[in-house]
Amino acid sequence: MLREKIWTRNFVIICVSSFFMFLTFYVLTTAFPLYVRDSLHGNQQQMGLVITIYVLGGVLIRPFSGQWVDRFGKRKMAVIGMIIFLLACLCYFGTKGIILFLIIRFIHGMSYAIASTAMSTVAATIVPGSRQGEGMGYYTMFMSIAMVVGPALGLFLWKDKNINVLLLAICIIAALSLAFAVGLRMPRDKGPESAEAQTADAAAELAASQPVKKGWRLSSFVEPAALPISLVGFILSFAYSSLSSFMASFTEEIHQSQVTGTFFMVFAVMIVAFRPVIGKVFDRYKEHYLYYPGIGLFAVGMFLLSQAHSAAMVLFAGVIMGIGYGALLPCFQTLAIKLSPEHRRGSANGTFFLMFDLGYGLGSYFMGMIASISDYRMMYLAAGIVTLICAGGYYLLHHRPRAKQASYHQKANVA
Repeated sequence: MLREKIWTRNFVIICVSSFFMFLTFYVLTTAFPLYVRDSLHGNQQQMGLVITIYVLGGVLIRPFSGQWVDRFGKRKMAVIGMIIFLLACLCYFGTKGIILFLIIRFIHGMSYAIASTAMSTVAATIVPGSRQGEGMGYYTMFMSIAMVVGPALGLFLWKDKNINVLLLAICIIAALSLAFAVGLRMPRDKGPESAEAQTADAAAELAASQPVKKGWRLSSFVEPAALPISLVGFILSFAYSSLSSFMASFTEEIHQSQVTGTFFMVFAVMIVAFRPVIGKVFDRYKEHYLYYPGIGLFAVGMFLLSQAHSAAMVLFAGVIMGIGYGALLPCFQTLAIKLSPEHRRGSANGTFFLMFDLGYGLGSYFMGMIASISDYRMMYLAAGIVTLICAGGYYLLHHRPRAKQASYHQKANVA
């Protein structure tokens, strides 16, 4: 039987557009804390606050972004989000004072939440249902590459401590993301009966068939089916925040600052190298075959990093963590989508990123607090412990409930 295609024109476009958007985010994730430290003379907690305030903007808008994507259309919201995203990048130029800087960061985070929710929903719609795990694995690969290339690029752009060079670079990258988003054409996009319009009509019909629910309801903003696995993603991103936010400061502390950029490149290579295999394993076997080895490797890497004294040990930890993390992120996002109703994909993506971003933002702050009262070794040791907690969270929130559900259905069928 002929396999359905993943690498269509639209899929390539949405992957590239997402890559540039995430790249902008992760360049600033590394460079802006250094800007606060070097130019504004801030401490570790203030360095983390630059990330936290950005994520807070995203967290507050995430529940609405999923609704807007489902209601107004995926492509439209992706373009609108990226326009605001680019404008926020431009507003950093000439900013004087920390208060105005943080206000722009807050708005920037809101636009990121809208655009990333819309783009992920576009990708989930484009990918064939029979190859959802493989397709979303490739899509999140671009996000993962940006997640590890971005910090290295941020360090490179900040090496001369010239804020204007950094800002010009991120504006160019954000503009590329917008250009690709504008070039996106949804399947069967032929006038008023486009797939986007059909999806909106179908959602409207489904909504009309449901009883009217008055008052504020959590399910209006968060997709309940995606919430358990999204909570596990929250714990993972809490631990991961210690890498992109403080890796540069850690390598300086152990006198190995020359290896920071290489660490992120090694991390990225491992993600890319194993991603094709990971997607196929997800589609053919249970997600547990990916999750437990992945979280185990990521935890081992964190513990190795906390004990590293040499460049070789830092890079070896990067290899281990790259393999583990490469298995985890697509596993989480694909599950959030597969476990949710099709007409609620936007809300499912919004829920996943809401929790992921919240974990990242809170993690940046609290990991910075740990580093400020002890050192970066203790911070990475704490991150390793949090990663192990993530394994327990997965079992309690996803593995055990799904196993009980499967057992119940099996008994019902036998009866």
